[in-house]
Amino acid sequence: MGNYSYKRTLFFTPVLLILFSMVQCSPKLYTTGKDFVASGNYDDAVEQFTKLIDENPEYTEAYLARADAYEKAGKKAEAASDYKRATAFEEKDESIFYNAGRLYYELEEYEEAIPMLVKVTALDKKHINAYKYKMESYIALKQYDKALKESNELIDLSETASNYARRGFIQDKLENYNLAETDYRKSIELGKSLEAYVSLASVLFKAKKYDASLVACNQALGMDSKSKEALWIRSKIYKEKIDYPNAINDLSKMIIFAPDDVEAFFARGIYYQEFNQHQSAINDFSKVISMEPKNALAYYHRAKSNEEITQYANAIKDYQAYAELSDENDDKARERLKIVTERLYELNRESAKPALSVIEPMEREGNSINIIEDATEVTIKGQITDQSAIQYAKIEGVDVTFDENSQNNEFTVTLDVTGKDAITVAISDVYNNVLASTYKLNRTEINLPEIALIAPYASSTGEVYLEVDNRKLYVEGRITDESKIKSIIVNDMTASFSVDAMNPEFFATIDIANKNRFVVKAEDIYGNVGEMEFKINREAVEISQENPMGKTWVIFIENSDYETFASLEGPVKDVSMMKAALANYKIHNIIHKQNLSKAEMERFFAIELRDLVRSNNVNSLLVWYAGHGKFISDIGYWVPVDATRDDEFTYFNISTLKAALQSYSQHVTHTLVITDACESGPTFYQAMRSGLQERDCGDWEATKFKSSQVFSSAGYELASDNSQFTRTFANTLRNNPNACLPIENIVSKVTVAVAKDGMQKPQFGKIDGLEDEGGTFFFIAKER
Repeated sequence: MGNYSYKRTLFFTPVLLILFSMVQCSPKLYTTGKDFVASGNYDDAVEQFTKLIDENPEYTEAYLARADAYEKAGKKAEAASDYKRATAFEEKDESIFYNAGRLYYELEEYEEAIPMLVKVTALDKKHINAYKYKMESYIALKQYDKALKESNELIDLSETASNYARRGFIQDKLENYNLAETDYRKSIELGKSLEAYVSLASVLFKAKKYDASLVACNQALGMDSKSKEALWIRSKIYKEKIDYPNAINDLSKMIIFAPDDVEAFFARGIYYQEFNQHQSAINDFSKVISMEPKNALAYYHRAKSNEEITQYANAIKDYQAYAELSDENDDKARERLKIVTERLYELNRESAKPALSVIEPMEREGNSINIIEDATEVTIKGQITDQSAIQYAKIEGVDVTFDENSQNNEFTVTLDVTGKDAITVAISDVYNNVLASTYKLNRTEINLPEIALIAPYASSTGEVYLEVDNRKLYVEGRITDESKIKSIIVNDMTASFSVDAMNPEFFATIDIANKNRFVVKAEDIYGNVGEMEFKINREAVEISQENPMGKTWVIFIENSDYETFASLEGPVKDVSMMKAALANYKIHNIIHKQNLSKAEMERFFAIELRDLVRSNNVNSLLVWYAGHGKFISDIGYWVPVDATRDDEFTYFNISTLKAALQSYSQHVTHTLVITDACESGPTFYQAMRSGLQERDCGDWEATKFKSSQVFSSAGYELASDNSQFTRTFANTLRNNPNACLPIENIVSKVTVAVAKDGMQKPQFGKIDGLEDEGGTFFFIAKER
């Protein structure tokens, strides 16, 4: 830094072309090319000269003229190549060699430039510029011995300040500092310059002539007080003189002039550190890291200063950062990494013993674990926690190997426990803190008690659905275990149960205000603990507050593409019409099943819908069937798409639907079945209601008491594919202006419309066999 840089743009010799007065071959091509050059049309000129060369490949003047055009067009590589070709025809013309060498130098193709320039100085031993380009080429190639020879030749020809400065630079590179000093002083003698004084200061500093270097720096700063190079060298001089305040002051001046100079901040941090001003050092290293986040040395030195002011946690972080960023291929970096490893070891030193947690089998009080009574082998899963790395871990003399990808020292080890009533543990961390312990083996049954809730109902995923938002919750359940139960806890409350009974039932009333879960924990007499968490779902409470019908689901069964029966177009349109009409009502879910086989219908109602209703706590259920129907021997059937004509065994019996609905009627308050089915007959007519009564959704009995209703579209007649039943049903929903609409109102409208068409009166009544307490099904409108 601060070495005098030779300005390569100081020398240039115009292109010297030797042209014969007699232009051979095609004088017109040559003349036209020259005219194009004169007018600046270099590409056209190149084209003319190229044609000329094609006619006569040994025509020197054409190569020289094209080289001139190429250079003026900025195509130095092509120009250099043409000059080099011309040298084959004109071996005694130094100007051609010179222009080739000059252009190769400018292209930084130094190996090409040097032979050309050597030829120039062989032909003309006083060609100053050739010596300069040759010298600069050797410098670029770092062949300083050869560069020195050319520099000597150059000075013999021209003793200028710049030539002496350039030789001083070469002597500096060759570490001939005294000779470099002589050359720089000679350069200053011939013409004072800031660069020469800075370069002189630099070589004097390297020669450890600090006082003389300081004088040179001051002379440079006298010419430019903001000289970054001079301030930099002078700061290093002050540092060597143990004058840290002045060294720091010079770097601070540099930073004022160059606030983004990373090197200056780093150097000042080092000076502060050596001057025991560690907080200031930390600030400078932090600045370096902010500008260069992967500067490993900045982390290393900041760690040292943090350690000096007892900021050990910060020091550890910085040492760790250095370890991650350091270059493993650098010898000095590896040496520093060794130091970092040692410092981290000492900084992390602690005196706490490792801790062992036995996870499986579950650890009991008093360092004991339960195993099967006649077990000869036991597999232990556990975890070792410690502030430091674990040096070794043995259980009953067996080396513990931590699980692959273990984050917290988890392990699994299998032990021979034949005839043993205890196992020993020995664990040590890297600081020789040792845990030595013994675990008692209790030989008994080891199965965990199983917990099941009776009330409230819990889904298979452990969700408990509440319909009333009470502060207190009554919990009832049963514990199943091979042994007697010692204790049952429900959310920190001790449950009531018979301690002498096997598989006892338990009871508890707990406070669930502001809680969204509760835990039931059961422990048997051998210390085996079963635990189950239940999530409290208040969705039904929130729904019931805005919808007296609670959570309402609609199921559409649409059968239209039959295999042996006539296919129908109506069901597709009817279901689409009903979905659009229901969009204005508080329906929480719509399930649309299409073209079901008999097996699919049986499975859906018996298993799939049952599980969905239970797990989602559905309060009101509407089942709508659209498709073919049959009524045979007083039994109603829905016709699956794979049914065979005249084979009632292949039909879906309505009684099967009733049985399925009964299996989850305890969870559903309101059930409404609508069958817009051809030839379905008076479905469930055995229990038809004797007339319609007007219902009001403000009547709490109508919404809270159970209802099980059915509405069938056509008696024994073949219904039209264009269903008047569905159209009127949908229109009644769509045009309803009230906040709620009872099914009875829809039945009245549909009955009148169907009767006008001369069709058989639809049937409405109660589903036989399902509980009905006099409630009814309401369609609750969304707020508009």
